[in-house]
Amino acid sequence: MLVFFFGIFAYVGTEQGIANWISEFLRTYHGLHPEIEGAAAVGQFWGLLTVGCLLGMVLLKIMDSKLVLRIFVISAMIILTITLFGNSKIAMIGFPVLGFCLSVMWSIVVSLALNSVDKHHGTFSGILCSGIAGGALISLLIGQLKDLIGLRQGMFVIYLTLGYLLFISFWAKPLIVNKTIQRKQGSGTGD
Repeated sequence: MLVFFFGIFAYVGTEQGIANWISEFLRTYHGLHPEIEGAAAVGQFWGLLTVGCLLGMVLLKIMDSKLVLRIFVISAMIILTITLFGNSKIAMIGFPVLGFCLSVMWSIVVSLALNSVDKHHGTFSGILCSGIAGGALISLLIGQLKDLIGLRQGMFVIYLTLGYLLFISFWAKPLIVNKTIQRKQGSGTGD
């Protein structure tokens, strides 16, 4: 239960840690205006996060959820690196694409968590939902590190949260794996 609680904590911390600091990052490192380019990047981040959910639903029909999570986490780590160290054009594209990468993580972590226990799902859901505190704490931590060592280095915390989500993609042992097209055809019954 604690592993998945911290998974939700890590996911929401990742999401908010990125979204809350996009405008400041673009201003600090690229001289872009928070109310113009920063606002556009934040809006696109949330927009692609929403659009990515649709692709995630399709991928879950053809791939195991743990593999989908793993692919999206590794992609997010690569794109985060390119975004933090690239030029302004790369950053303006990279931050929204990070939203796309994060799009499937919440639902997969919650699904893996609830599918790892055979009872007390309501209580477990409440415990998982309290993990949203990660959004506040990770954003605060990034801000504190920004003051000490710089925003780019402060955002390295996101590698830790993504790393934890990657760990879950290997560690999780769901009671029932998600149905994919191949599994439905292979079983003959569709169960």
